[in-house]
Amino acid sequence: MVKLGIVGVGGWGKNYLRVLQELGILQAFCDIDPDRVQTYQEKYHTRGYNSIGEMLDSEAIDGIIVCTPPSLHYEVAKEAILRGKHTLVEKPLTTSAVEARELLELAARMNVILTVGFIERFNPAVSGAKQILDSGQLGKPILLEFHRENRMTSVRHNIGIVPDASVHDIDTACWLFGSKPSMVFARTSSVGGEQENVVTMILGFQGERNAFIATNWVTPKKVRKLSIVCTEGIIDLDFLSQQIEISDSNGSRVLGLGWQEPLMLEMKSFVEVIERGRPLVVTGKDGVNATRIVEAVLISSRTGSPIYLDL
Repeated sequence: MVKLGIVGVGGWGKNYLRVLQELGILQAFCDIDPDRVQTYQEKYHTRGYNSIGEMLDSEAIDGIIVCTPPSLHYEVAKEAILRGKHTLVEKPLTTSAVEARELLELAARMNVILTVGFIERFNPAVSGAKQILDSGQLGKPILLEFHRENRMTSVRHNIGIVPDASVHDIDTACWLFGSKPSMVFARTSSVGGEQENVVTMILGFQGERNAFIATNWVTPKKVRKLSIVCTEGIIDLDFLSQQIEISDSNGSRVLGLGWQEPLMLEMKSFVEVIERGRPLVVTGKDGVNATRIVEAVLISSRTGSPIYLDL
């Protein structure tokens, strides 16, 4: 059976810790906070360490989940890959496209898996919408409109909203359209802080297709919604309730998919890739491209100009 380790169990990392324990594949974890290590050792009856080096020296681990602050993703993922460990890095892959590409090339040389925690691809509502689009029953998708918002008062590891939150919808847009954008135009603002916490952007894809993405950490209500406009109908989905509504010439209907935890589905998929060689749902190249798009969004906002991409 595959055994995984986690680096960083604060914030989102503690959710990975719980899921891996439930799946019976948690071998060990590490975190720089000794109190946190002690707490989770007792809770999950699993050995905790204070550094990735100590953990890898002491444990037989097949893969690593990197959940450190994004500024440390490159350093930690590089060490895991050089140790020959399959590696999943929580989004964003890195804070720089240059470092992201280096990790991709290093993983190829070491013959290990590199993937990124773009969890929305495992959301049943999103994967269900993808199946509908691929079937062609609503014609061709021409517009994606994302709204992701809720008030955020805590510091987000010294990165702004685009690499931390909007990157989810950037990746989802690329996945649903099955291609990468050729143009980005964006405006960001900082409301009551130094880093951007509001962004609106347009991603232009070939074939006159566009994605509109609006993200903010200001409004009090939590919203995670997507409308997909197709030539023969519209798909409206809610990331939180995982409900899909289809509207076409026959009227409107709601699909009851049954709620499933996306993180659990993501981890099961990662294990199947390691154990059985299943294709990756999210590739390291997807992580590199998303990082390049994030950089283009921030440049566009600073310059007030569209940025043209060749991905």
